[in-house]
Parts: sequence; structure tokens; C-alpha cells
Amino acid sequence: MAYLNSSCALPTPAHPMAGPGYGKRPAPDQAPRRRGDFAHLPKREAAVAAFIDRLPEGAAMDHKTLAKNIAGYGQAAIRSALKALTNAGNLRRIKEQVVRDDGVRWVTRTYWSRTARSAAWWQEFCRSVRGVMLDAPDDEPAAATAEAESAPERTAAYRTLAALGRTDHRMTLSAADCERLDPLAATWLEYGASVKHLIRALTDGLPDAIHNPAGIAKRRLEDKMPPKPARERETVLRSVMVCMFCDTTEEDEPLINGMCEACRSEDEDDIPATFRPGPRPADVAAHADAARIAAGLPPRGRG
Repeated sequence: MAYLNSSCALPTPAHPMAGPGYGKRPAPDQAPRRRGDFAHLPKREAAVAAFIDRLPEGAAMDHKTLAKNIAGYGQAAIRSALKALTNAGNLRRIKEQVVRDDGVRWVTRTYWSRTARSAAWWQEFCRSVRGVMLDAPDDEPAAATAEAESAPERTAAYRTLAALGRTDHRMTLSAADCERLDPLAATWLEYGASVKHLIRALTDGLPDAIHNPAGIAKRRLEDKMPPKPARERETVLRSVMVCMFCDTTEEDEPLINGMCEACRSEDEDDIPATFRPGPRPADVAAHADAARIAAGLPPRGRG
């Protein structure tokens, strides 16, 4: 059941991001990513876990979006897989009241832990979020990073550099030049520069004679680098655990392994046997006695 062989193990660069402040958040103190992290899970759950693990911070985590972007599984299958991963301690949803420069609001975040956690650990983590000042999530750099890591896809920075020759033929760059300058151009875009701004900075006011376009591009990318924008800060005023599949909070009713009773009980047959509780010894004995009586034999210990 090696999930790395699954066709749906890795996300594509086009996976949607959630609204600013929402979406995937990594839980702290996770073990480093390594081969076979989810080999103990059934095939479907392992594939979904590997996909989620590779998503950038801020990615949309609802089962409908995941189903659209994971090949081979529909919404019901993804929902069941998420339920199993929640039961196993890899997922929790936490609703947080945050104060930012633009005011106070509630956001719901889906926390992912590559390392499975106990229910007690998640409760303590939920409480620890309160009063913490955090960097507000920056979705655009995360999306750019996801695209940059997905070979052989070309990044927006690379495509911009490759297009310079269409603005001024003297600034035509080779593929090797674009690869080498990609990190610098990507930083421009991450710092808020638009593609038009970047092209203009590399083509305006050029000297009459250009013998080394890559050298000129490098010098301009370094010398004219825009300032790194200050990230907005937010403080969490309140935090409360919320059901993985609905808006029921732990203040409404007790949540068991991150789920309310109604969501836990629906589609129970879809939960892999790995995560179902085993029968109690007394139940096994009672079932055996009933089978013996039905066969015309006395219960165990009699006759």
C-alpha cells in the first residue's frame, strides 16, 4: 500500500487556495517528511493523506474541492477518507476569533499534522492558540512556491523572463538564463510587483548596445528589487474546536475525535475497518452463545 505509487499522491499547481485567513494550517512539532509516512493506512486514506501533506498553507481543504483535484475518488470517498484521518488524529478544524488591522472576525482553519495526535493533544493545542500573535497567512507566495516545486511546470517568474524578447528582442534570454534568474524574478513577484512592472523594469532605458542581456537582467533584478512588504499581524482572541464536517462546536456538544455525533454516525460503513473499534469480549461471547443456541447446542459452560 505504498502511497507514493498512487497517481493522486501529489497536488497540482492549480489546487485552489481558500479565502485569506482560511484553509490548511500546519500543526506544530511534526516529524520531518519521509518516505512511507502513510504506508500504515489503507490505500485510499494514504493517497489522500499524501496529497494533503503536500498542499501549501492556505490551500482549500473541503471535501468537494479535494474531490475535484484528486483523481480517482468522488466526494463521498474523499469525505470518508477525511473522516478516517480525523479519527486517526491527523486533522482538526478550529474556529478562531482574530483581530487584525482591518478589525475583528471569525475564521475557520483546518489544521493538518503529518504526525497523528491524540484527542488530548489537539485539545491542548486549541487552547494554546488563544492570545497568540501570528503572521497573517500570505496565500500568493504559497501558491507560487507550489507551482515552482512542480516540475516540469514553469513558474510565472520564468515565463516572464522568457517573454522579455517579445518586448525588446535584444533582451532575449536562453532557457539556462531564465532558470538562473528565476529566483530573483520570483522574489519580485512575491514582494508584490506585477508582471508588467517586472518587464518594464528590465526593458526600460536600455543602452544602445547590449552584449550580455542576462547580465543586465541580473543587475537590474538585484539593484531595483522592491522592498519586502510588511506582513499583517493578527492576534487570536478566542479559539474553539469545530466539527470537521459541519459548524457544530465543542461548546454546542461534546466532539469525539473532532466530530459531532451526527457526522460521526453518518456513512459509518464507509469508515475503513482499521479505524473502527473492535467488538467487546462480552459481545463476542454473547454472539457465540446465540449461534450455539440457534444450532441446537447449549451455551458454552452448560451441559
